[in-house]
Amino acid sequence: MPNHSKDYVTRVLRAPSQADAAQWNSLLAQAGGSPFMRHEYLAALHDSGSATAMSGWDAHFVTLWQGDTLQAACPLYLKAHSSGEYVFDWAWANAYQQHGLRYYPKALTAVPFTPVPGPRLLARDAQARAALVGAVLDWCRQKKVSSFHMLFADDADIEACAASELMLRHTVQFHWTNAGYADFDAFLASLSQEKRKKIRQERRKVAEGGVTFRHAEGSAITEAQWDFFYRCYERTYLEHGNAPYLTRDFFQRMAATMPENWLLFIAERDGQPIASSLIGIGGQVAYGRYWGALERVDCLHFEACYYQPLAWCIAKGFQRFEGGAQGEHKMARALMPVKTTSAHWLAHPAFADAVEKFLEREGRGIESYVEHLEERSPFRQS
Repeated sequence: MPNHSKDYVTRVLRAPSQADAAQWNSLLAQAGGSPFMRHEYLAALHDSGSATAMSGWDAHFVTLWQGDTLQAACPLYLKAHSSGEYVFDWAWANAYQQHGLRYYPKALTAVPFTPVPGPRLLARDAQARAALVGAVLDWCRQKKVSSFHMLFADDADIEACAASELMLRHTVQFHWTNAGYADFDAFLASLSQEKRKKIRQERRKVAEGGVTFRHAEGSAITEAQWDFFYRCYERTYLEHGNAPYLTRDFFQRMAATMPENWLLFIAERDGQPIASSLIGIGGQVAYGRYWGALERVDCLHFEACYYQPLAWCIAKGFQRFEGGAQGEHKMARALMPVKTTSAHWLAHPAFADAVEKFLEREGRGIESYVEHLEERSPFRQS
């Protein structure tokens, strides 16, 4: 396979197990780390059957080597659909179909089902990162895929993609930042009177419903608690008419290989568990991930997914809570808009031109949207 530097040997692996976990995680640590790009996380997605060719995630992990040393690597999936990505390109796929062209399979560098910004191109230096982009694009041309997409990438990745003339696309997420609050009441005091009142009302409804919370962290989360969480998680998907993306075996592997990266809140009423929310943790950041309930209690979702995690973050001194994809309603809980970026390459020149023009218009719209959201800040005006 051609490469952009004769110093690197490119190897495309068909499963995470073929990559050296220690070297992979060493590159990740150099990039600032992310629990969702750890070798163990990607391996669990694959080995549990959650993200495999059978579910439309055909793995091809691109690696660059010098001798026995891994210099750069990234996950690369051949996708037969656009589900589980959270950067939506359905309209692009429809346009291809209307013109008698195939959009699928496409190539994707992302963490399956996980819209969390972070490093995607693991590399020892900028040269290796640039070579990795070149190797991925060479592979895409060789396989004659319609397009390549890298989702929720960090600044270094975006810089490398822009240098290779990939098109950039922005979306909006909502993140909470810890301003050094002494406790949850101090956090509430930073909000406008209207927002303080709303949050207190919502928390009161949950308390008056007889609901209390407890949490477990890391290896203290028992197998029975993992089982209960999965019942809640599965129920949420089935209520919306879909099977859950992640299998119970995936979470079993998380408990075995990455226990330190998980925090579980369990809601109880009359001594019985009725709901749960699972939070990812890494560094000084917490990530809202999954939730579900077996009984309905007014405002329980807000308490389980926002107020309990925020109170925990304040108590532990965590710097940020990321609320996941979409959701303007999160601003009422003081999660503020943050732009996230993806990079895109389309093989068809005419479609690439059309998408580039579309992204220019969309980008201006995103800028205006973020400005509009910031004008609706929930914080007190100084």
